[in-house]
Amino acid sequence: MTGIITLPLIPLRASESDLSEMTSQLLFGERVEIIETRDNWILVRNLSDNYSGWVNSKMVKLLSIKQEQSLLGITPYCVSKPLLLCQNSANQDMYLPGGSLLPAYENGKCTIGDEVFTLNTFEETYSEKIDGEKLASIAKQYLNAPYLWGGKSIFGIDSSGLVQVVYSIGGILLPRDAVKQVDRGTVIDFISEAKAGDLAFFENVEGNIIHVGILLNQNQIIHSSGCVHIETIDSQGIISSETGKYTHKLRVIKRLV
Repeated sequence: MTGIITLPLIPLRASESDLSEMTSQLLFGERVEIIETRDNWILVRNLSDNYSGWVNSKMVKLLSIKQEQSLLGITPYCVSKPLLLCQNSANQDMYLPGGSLLPAYENGKCTIGDEVFTLNTFEETYSEKIDGEKLASIAKQYLNAPYLWGGKSIFGIDSSGLVQVVYSIGGILLPRDAVKQVDRGTVIDFISEAKAGDLAFFENVEGNIIHVGILLNQNQIIHSSGCVHIETIDSQGIISSETGKYTHKLRVIKRLV
């Protein structure tokens, strides 16, 4: 059985409780597989990135077999701006976060089951092949968004969430966490060879990948730490614009486009 998210975004939690840690978020239009049910909670797997967690069952719209089949083979449009105003079936305003998916979209309307969402303005997913400069431009739309562990929206986003959402808008699906994102792409041996859109990954003292950001050029990176901002980077890591000291140790640079 599968379901789909018809709210702007909902928390994905580590266990079946509102007090449990939020590990990620599900965005409007993302589909999930129902794995397990416990009282008012369901364990789901995000079909976009295979990330699993618990959500309140009231926040997920279950799909019938017919509705599931109608969505098969459809490449949904992706909201390319941080916020997009729409109206639900009750003609109430809703703001969809960037990265939201719009299946069955046609003539300004997105139909999901018996619900119709009307979009006032909408810039379609990039039709041409995405490049690093466009990815960097998308990332800059999130400047000053506050850091939020597990967050994936302009109102709160973590480092791997920023990378995942930006690349999703560009038509490239990535895993949720930096430790898995680092497995994608081709290694860039020297930062002097880096280009806009490349991903820089950072490690802790144990050598574990703990952070990621998007390079704007060979010496600037946009990343979420405190908030989404731009800082200087060199072959050793990120240099704080406030203290002039290194804050993150560079492990590797990867190119995906």
